[in-house]
Amino acid sequence: MLAVYLSPVYILLNLYILRWLLRWMNACSGYFHGKKPKACVAVVYTLLATALLTGFLMPAGNLQRVLKLIGNYWLGVMLYALLVILAADLIRLILRIFVWKDWGRDKETDKKWKILRERRGFAVIGAVCVILMAAACIGGAVNARIIRTTDYDISIDKHAGNLDELKIVLAADLHLGYNVGHLEMEQMVRKINAQKPDLVVIAGDIFDNEYEALDDPDRLISILKGIKSKYGTYACYGNHDIQEKILAGFTFGGKHEKKESDPRMDEFLKKAGITLLKDKGLLIADSFYLYGRPDFHRPGRGIDVRRTAEEITSDFDKDKPIIVIDHEPKELDELSKAGVDLDLCGHTHDGQTFPGNLTVGLMWENSYGYLRKGDMHNIVTSGVGVFGPFMRLGTKAEICAVNVRFAG
Repeated sequence: MLAVYLSPVYILLNLYILRWLLRWMNACSGYFHGKKPKACVAVVYTLLATALLTGFLMPAGNLQRVLKLIGNYWLGVMLYALLVILAADLIRLILRIFVWKDWGRDKETDKKWKILRERRGFAVIGAVCVILMAAACIGGAVNARIIRTTDYDISIDKHAGNLDELKIVLAADLHLGYNVGHLEMEQMVRKINAQKPDLVVIAGDIFDNEYEALDDPDRLISILKGIKSKYGTYACYGNHDIQEKILAGFTFGGKHEKKESDPRMDEFLKKAGITLLKDKGLLIADSFYLYGRPDFHRPGRGIDVRRTAEEITSDFDKDKPIIVIDHEPKELDELSKAGVDLDLCGHTHDGQTFPGNLTVGLMWENSYGYLRKGDMHNIVTSGVGVFGPFMRLGTKAEICAVNVRFAG
């Protein structure tokens, strides 16, 4: 219902952007003074602004895929158009109140600010705004496609059998679907294998809600099977690893309806050689424990209430290192007190796009990077893929190479 309530806001914001766009084009050229050119611009704008809804309502197919991709990009374009236009209008309002108040009575003021108040001035200012919007959107789209490697070095004061050290590669938030596909996964696998890891873990949100969104599941499976590590690849599910319809971040269905992963998702991981840990732990090489937690909000099929931090470690030999993969970086205190040594998470995307990267820290104790919690190390990755617009501004797509040293 929230999506329905917010739809008038979405419409008003788009009308605000469209009105500014028509005014700017009118200032740039007399061609846009006529009704027909304005109508054409309005129609094209409307098609772009409603692409997400149109794609949501259409049956699965190539046209739906194109519309959803356009709609996802549009969310990013709209965000930066709003930020730039609002900033320009705010500056103009401040000038009008504090600088142009003597306009028409002071010849010096008239002369100094004349160009900014004329049509050609608005054309120039609008052109600067459009350049800023384009730079933000294009830069964000390019940046989102470059997967980087972030290194962490930590020490765990426990003996791990015959192991003195362990190299773990952490990935999360692949969001396989309309945005992320073969090219991104091929790049990710190359980056992972270049680290020559002992262990690979994927901390949730492997899928982007809809299994049908996968362009070629068999090819994706083949690519992910190429991940090489000594002890294998393990994963837990996140809040998007469920089958549900989603529109601009809003989900639909009964409020109390239990959301579960599509069985094809589970089978996909099995074929890709990825072991899914669903509230389950195991002892690897008789040296360390690895536990995969279900998502905090959506634990998924077969799990009504996920095990507590204390229950996770109750059957473990706490003299051995305990590593947990958990999609959301929650319950850090509880995990630390329960004897967990390393907690690996994703979910936050580090805010993904400006200004989200400036505000995400208000919602999480550790929204990105490294945090020491008692004797526990917590690492949160910004993730490989994206949710919504295929853009990253102020953040990076990454895998994390975690070099762990044990007590000698």
